Amino acid sequence: MEPKISIIIPTLNIIENGQVDDFNLCISLLDRQTYQHLEILVMDGGSTDGTLEILKDYKNKAFLDFYSEPDTGKFSALNKGVMRSKSRYVTFLSCDDFFHDITAIQDVINNLEANEADFSFSPAYCRHPEGFAFLFNPTMYNAFQAIPCSRQAMVFKRSLVEQMGYFDEKFKIMGDFDFIMRLVMERAKGMFFDANYTTYKMGAKALAEKEKTVEESKLVLLKNFRNLYALNEELLEQMVEYSKFPQPLLEKLAGFFAPEDKQIFMERCEAMHQIRMQALQAQQG
Repeated sequence: MEPKISIIIPTLNIIENGQVDDFNLCISLLDRQTYQHLEILVMDGGSTDGTLEILKDYKNKAFLDFYSEPDTGKFSALNKGVMRSKSRYVTFLSCDDFFHDITAIQDVINNLEANEADFSFSPAYCRHPEGFAFLFNPTMYNAFQAIPCSRQAMVFKRSLVEQMGYFDEKFKIMGDFDFIMRLVMERAKGMFFDANYTTYKMGAKALAEKEKTVEESKLVLLKNFRNLYALNEELLEQMVEYSKFPQPLLEKLAGFFAPEDKQIFMERCEAMHQIRMQALQAQQG
């Protein structure tokens, strides 16, 4: 029997936030997926604007299941979804994201099973709040410097998420960064699925709250590297803003990849640093 997958979607006041059309598109495209063994779990944070009526209507038509209760943010909702799920695999969409390829889930599951992988990662289209879109290609070698892949373009074994201790809920913006970094450091077996099936919207919160995003990124690095290298505020600032890592730390981080990948890891880390420096110089005129 083919394994089941849960699509976990957090919601909160989608009417008030102008997300109803996006949510309807998300659900309608999931309903068209060719894979039959999937469930849609909507984890609502206690909406008060009529969202629950929309969810009830979908549930009555057997499109999805939903649970509504207060949570502490997006990653709290995702964790609750995993805890509710009984599927072999889980994936996470925001309510304004969608899978634009209707064979996507079938193809990803087939490849995960064939490769006996713990998770998959793929390219994705990112919609910027300013109205343009770009292709986000995964770069796992840069997982310690920036979010290396869109969470929405990843599929995970549910048991892996449980083993990892779920998303760290103290991070309200950079929980993805922390979780994917921990996957790499735990040496979970990833599989690159070379097809773009996801379109997602860039988080407006991360763009609007730059200082909080930076501070959370520092905390993610401190949490995961504190037993590898002595870090101070100055080093953390350089690592987050400029992707400039101390060489001894890079040597240790390279050990989380296969020995034959060390050179490309070092090259990709230096390339990311140069990109950040060039961006800074461009901003300064």
